Amino acid sequence: MTTRGRIGRWVAIAGALVAVGGLADASQLNTVVLVLMAAQIGVAWNMLGGYAGQVSLGHAAFYGLGAYTSTLLLIKLGLSPWFGIPIGGLLAAALSLAFGWSCFRLKGHYFAMATIAVAELVQIFFNEWDFGGAAVGLTIPLDQKGWWWLNFATKQPYYWLALGLLGLTLLTSAWVERSYLGYYFKAIKDEPEAARSVGISLTLYKQIALSLSAFFTAMGGSLYAQKELFIDPGSVLSTTLSIKMALVAILGGVGTLWGPVVGAVFLTGIEELTRAWLGGSGRGTDVILYATLIILISIFYPQGVLGGWRSFWQQRGTRVPVDSLAEGEPKP
Repeated sequence: MTTRGRIGRWVAIAGALVAVGGLADASQLNTVVLVLMAAQIGVAWNMLGGYAGQVSLGHAAFYGLGAYTSTLLLIKLGLSPWFGIPIGGLLAAALSLAFGWSCFRLKGHYFAMATIAVAELVQIFFNEWDFGGAAVGLTIPLDQKGWWWLNFATKQPYYWLALGLLGLTLLTSAWVERSYLGYYFKAIKDEPEAARSVGISLTLYKQIALSLSAFFTAMGGSLYAQKELFIDPGSVLSTTLSIKMALVAILGGVGTLWGPVVGAVFLTGIEELTRAWLGGSGRGTDVILYATLIILISIFYPQGVLGGWRSFWQQRGTRVPVDSLAEGEPKP
């Protein structure tokens, strides 16, 4: 694609984002915000599960830690979320060291099971921690509003915050993908013994991938707390949430830059439609939905939506359009 074509594409995308941000319907805008937030945590998970091949099902521990850190700093110390959000990310990166120490000795499904166990321990801790609200949870006060406190009466500001955080996470992911880290991660994923033989420390670079992923996952949790104004262990530390993070990336195309974004659009759209159809009678439907999608993807689209898009064009004997979201995806 020519430089003019690329500029035109990004101008069109920017125009569409501005138009979406001006939606008058609060319900529609809220759905868009949910898509952006799901995409952001999917991109964060993909740094570990997609590039480095370490399938974690305990990422809710980082998400919840970010949510609780920024909320507690705001409620107890009056500290603005602009400080609480990165602090939560740093604490999650520190917690990832415990994850790595306890889980990286295991491989495959044993690693995934270990991450669930560690995340469950974190959830139990917050359920019993009185200072953090225990099982009752925490409510962010409404007495201070504005950008300094990230507390708003409308949904538009949350749209721009979610979009900005997604953009930052995507830029970091793109940098990782194109740097030596990306090559190391993919070597560890595809040929770990070969990577070890050329001097790549598997434990070190797995830990780097986990820390980066944890940092951005925690920032997503902090933004969720600011948007919803209430958190409890069930909403930000559940295993179902961890599965959703992984499924967003897997559905769209694991190991690709834009795959989690595509997966978030599909998954959030299905969730919202299911919620509208079933209402309160549909409790537990999300778990059934996630399990069904995992089975269907494993059978029919093992490379996700973007992989299916590429296969469709290859079967037609046509080159995949260079400006599609599949650009840069590894060939099957």
